Amino acid sequence: MISTLFQAIFYKPLYNGLIFLFHVLPWADAGLIVILFTVLVKLILFPLSKKSVETQMIMKKIQPELDALKNKHKDNREEQARAMMALYKEKKLNPLAGIFLVIIQIPIILALYWVFLNGGLPQVNAGLLYNFVPVPDLISMNFFGLLDISQKSIFVALLAGVSQFFQMRYALPATPAKSDKPSFKDDLARSMSMQMKYVMPVFIIIIAYQLPAVVGFYWVTSNLFAIGQEIVVRRRYRLDQKPA
Repeated sequence: MISTLFQAIFYKPLYNGLIFLFHVLPWADAGLIVILFTVLVKLILFPLSKKSVETQMIMKKIQPELDALKNKHKDNREEQARAMMALYKEKKLNPLAGIFLVIIQIPIILALYWVFLNGGLPQVNAGLLYNFVPVPDLISMNFFGLLDISQKSIFVALLAGVSQFFQMRYALPATPAKSDKPSFKDDLARSMSMQMKYVMPVFIIIIAYQLPAVVGFYWVTSNLFAIGQEIVVRRRYRLDQKPA
């Protein structure tokens, strides 16, 4: 059941989308097609991404109010949770907005991996194609004739890790500074921030090197798009918040 849904919702549409791009852009190699396809996917997901960035900025803005509520109801966790949810509702804020974006990208990455692992490229499996998607005359797996992206590449894996580092560094809030009276909460927040900024990119490098370079291409393009998106959305949000 899960496999059937995965094929119908992610794998087949992704496979057909890539093959269709190969048909309409016969001069483009697989690397360029994946970059273009990634941009198209990110544009489709842009409303979710925009909401996620705006949520982060609102969360930062109302953090003093949240801290006050936590302190006020520190002896009653249920009342604290109700008060925080009421504040989220008042601000029309969904604190889980960013999680939805991460979750939806996981099957996309898995589908992309299976397309190049079991999809048979550069040979085309006509049985997977929709009626309106023709079989392209030629599919080149060499990025600019230099790199076979159906194989592993340490270079692409490193690019994925480096781009992940800068994306996380820009997206995450500043690491909490050490105070004179450190608390478990502050230490945990500092530890999580450090792990996300420095451990996560290393983890991405290790994972990306185990997969075909095409997955790394998706990761690098996705991260660069996310960085540009953060800059644009944050700038536009600040302009919208300025008094007329």
